[in-house]
Amino acid sequence: MDDAIAGRDGPNLREKAYDRFTHHLLARDIRPGQFVSQRQLVELTGLSLAAIRELVPRLESEGLIKTVPQRGMQVAHVDLSLIRDAFQFRLFMEREAVAIFTTEASDATLARLRQDHESVVAEAATQEGGITSDLVVRAQAVDWDLHWTIMSSLGNAIIADAYRVNSIKVRLIRQEQTLLSDALVMPVMREHLTVIKAIETRDPTRAVAAIDDHINSARSRALGLR
Repeated sequence: MDDAIAGRDGPNLREKAYDRFTHHLLARDIRPGQFVSQRQLVELTGLSLAAIRELVPRLESEGLIKTVPQRGMQVAHVDLSLIRDAFQFRLFMEREAVAIFTTEASDATLARLRQDHESVVAEAATQEGGITSDLVVRAQAVDWDLHWTIMSSLGNAIIADAYRVNSIKVRLIRQEQTLLSDALVMPVMREHLTVIKAIETRDPTRAVAAIDDHINSARSRALGLR
């Protein structure tokens, strides 16, 4: 019956399984380095065993899980190699993307990005009792939106998909450091505003330098150096 359902729903069911897995992964219901079975993934996602069986090869090809002989499936393990590779990938991809974005982005898009960031900074400055958890969540969304707006503006589905997978790995790396906290909201928003200011000059060289500084800062936080 499971196989029949999987065959009938096809890509939609496979995408649903993938989305549910990554949701639980980023929500820390599944932890980096944890061993999981297909049956556990069935229970976690609420989907069929057939859907999970179709999901596993994709997760393996993307490096989100690996099969360990005689032990089972292991969620991507966070180590120095992963940190190095994931942030090097970001640097390569975002340098080129921001250079193109700087010359092609509309004034309206840049105005929206600036307004989103400045509204977070303004609200944070007025909160005498400390930055609220709701504002941290909004700041995180604004953070991710800047990077995704730059990358998706290329209109290249292959690049967008590769960047999306890498972004999942980046968010796994030392999550306490890479996810925003109340202490990081203002510094990260200021870094982003520096990037936006550089883009507004329409000078690709300045924009690349600004994104370099920001990504290197994020890598230092992931390594616990800041």
